[in-house]
Order: sequence, then C-alpha cells, then structure tokens
Amino acid sequence: MKTNYLLVSITILATLFASCESDDTADIIFNDNSIDNSINNGSNNEESGNLAVIIGGTMTTDLILEEGNDYLLTEGLIMTAGTTLTIPAGTVIKANSGADVYVAISQDAQINAVGTAGSPIVFTSNSNTPNAGDWGGLIILGKAPINSVSGGDATSTSEIGGLPYGGSNENDNSGIIKYVRIEYSGGSADASSENNGFSFYGVGNGTLVEYIQAFEGKDDGIEFFGGTVNASFISVIGAQDDSVDWTEGYRGTLNNVYIEHGVSHDKGIEADGFNTDIGNNSSPLFYSKPTVNNVLIIGRGSATENEAIRLRAGTQGIFNNVVIQGFEEGFDIDGDGGNSPTGQGVISGDLKVTDAIFTDVLVKMKNDTSAPFTEADFISGDGNASTTDYFTWGAVWTRN
Repeated sequence: MKTNYLLVSITILATLFASCESDDTADIIFNDNSIDNSINNGSNNEESGNLAVIIGGTMTTDLILEEGNDYLLTEGLIMTAGTTLTIPAGTVIKANSGADVYVAISQDAQINAVGTAGSPIVFTSNSNTPNAGDWGGLIILGKAPINSVSGGDATSTSEIGGLPYGGSNENDNSGIIKYVRIEYSGGSADASSENNGFSFYGVGNGTLVEYIQAFEGKDDGIEFFGGTVNASFISVIGAQDDSVDWTEGYRGTLNNVYIEHGVSHDKGIEADGFNTDIGNNSSPLFYSKPTVNNVLIIGRGSATENEAIRLRAGTQGIFNNVVIQGFEEGFDIDGDGGNSPTGQGVISGDLKVTDAIFTDVLVKMKNDTSAPFTEADFISGDGNASTTDYFTWGAVWTRN
C-alpha cells in the first residue's frame, strides 16, 4: 500500500497545534491541490479541472473535506470515537480498488454528509471502466441494541474492519447522511466478509438518513445489522445480492423504498429476525421488527425472477403500501416452530402487509413455515396500494 504523505503531514500538523493551543482550537481544514494526478491509477479527475486530494487511514481528529476539491480514497478511512467526517454538497470521492478501501464511522464518531438534490455527495469507483465490487462501501457503527449479543452494552464486531457495534442506546446519534449516492461498491474480503453499499451496524435513531442510493453494488445495497435507525427515500438499483437486508434485531422505520433489479441479483428484501451465523442471544429475546412504508420493487418478470421479499429467522415487520412487479413469488415466509418462529409473527399480527398490489406475480405469498395461516391472514387490502412516487423524490440526484 502506498504511503499517504498528505495524511502524515496532516497528522503532524494536528499534533503540533494540539501541543501549542488550548482545547478549543478550531478544526484543521486542509486544501491541498498539489497532488499529481499520475497517482490516481488512470482516473479521469482531469476532466473536472481539479487535482485529487488523497484521503485514507485512521483519523483521530476531525476530517473536513472542502467544497470544490476532488478526493481519492486510497485505503480504509476510519473515523475514531470523538471525531467527525464532514462532506459538503457536490463532493465526489473516488475509491481505489479493493475490499479494504472503505469509509467507516466508528462508535461515538459522526458523519456530516449533507448533499442536495442538485448537488449530491457521490462515492464511486476510481476506475475508468467501473464495475460492481470495485471497492468497499460506507460503514456506520453505533451503540443501539442488537440481538447477536447478550448484556446491555455488549458489542459485536463488523464483517469488514472488525470494528465494535451495538449497545443499549436506542437514540444513539451517528450524524447525518442526506442525498448520498454510493456506486460500484461491495468488494469482498472473503466468502463471509462482504461490503455493502451502506452498512448500518447497531445505528441509533438519533441518526438522520434520507435520500440515499446504492447503485450497481456487488453485494447488498443497504443492510441493517440491528439498531433502530430510520431511513427515508431509499433507492437501490442493480444490487447483485439483496437490495435491502436486515438482521440482528433491526427495529427502525423505512419510508419510501424503490428497488430495481438488474440482470444479476438476489432478493429485493431479505429479512432475518437474527443472524443465523451467530444466533439470537438477546435477553429478553427479541427479533427484527421494522416498519416499512411505501415500497416499489421492480423485477425482470415472473418467468425469470424468484422471490421479491424473503422473511425468515423469526423476523417480524409491518409493511404498509407495497407494490411488487415481475416476480414468481411476492413474499416467501420461512421458519419453524422453534427458534425461527416467523410464521408465529403472522398469527400474532407482528408480521403483516396492509395494502398491496401485485403485477406479473404468480404467487403472492408462500408459507414455508410450520404455522397454519392463510394469505388473507398475512395480506389485507390486496389491490389498494399506490406507488412510492419515486420519479418525483428520486429525480435529479439518482442514477438509473
């Protein structure tokens, strides 16, 4: 890995300032356009007229990106506890290839990434011919509850980076993510360690997440590992695994979700009550139970697609206003009468759909559990749903 001379210089300056000034010294804002573009592995940054500023490494002080600069992510950028990463509207961050090239916001750190519809913040590949899986993705780690561990503030560790997440603070605040697009993410370190476009690990509902898009990712578009964070205006296009995924007791609310499958894909939504590789270790026991409002999932046709939404491992969830187009199965519900009681959630009313429209869908609901329930027990208001109005709220800032 190349030595990051810019970050070394910044670290030295920050150390000198800290030793000479009082605790209320202003944050250092760097603006260095002296990096030669030849370091960018053939990227086309010259087209924008700017030279790229290199970022990466483990930050122990705030990192404030400056409007008008292009940025090159050459290695994992890890914001440690007590620091904030600030990204202005319109910033483009290009990432070199590799699963170890990602941005991680640790517990007690924050991200302040506020774009606009006309000037979104974009994380993308540094390749002139980008492909899904070129780099890692954005990882946020909080202190909200997860069910993969037992005990109030016990933590688990993330697949990528081995960073701690989880705790007992439902209102934990990891910052703001608004009008942010992530492209060509999902690089895999190995078969069990995979980046997503957005990975929310135990993130609390004090965090603001709205207007986010995952575009052409190798693994999941957006995944929630427990936590209580809410997210609104979500676009996932071309995810090669699941577009939206939750596990480990996720209990937030998702509003206005648009999912469009590409040629390579898996589920539109894959929902687990707990991480089956770890187990449900919470005490008292709890399962994932998000509320999901206004969902449009577009498949490639009932002759070629399988399941739009898979519900398993005891997940619960309240779905309101769901439109599914072009799948063999709308909802596939998997579970048993033991530690994966997904079907029991339907019987108790903790897993249900209100208002739905199915177009070119052969089977609206498939019951693969041992629980006795019918389609009518699970879905009410069949034929009553409306669209998410994606082409209004997703205009300008998204890719398709």
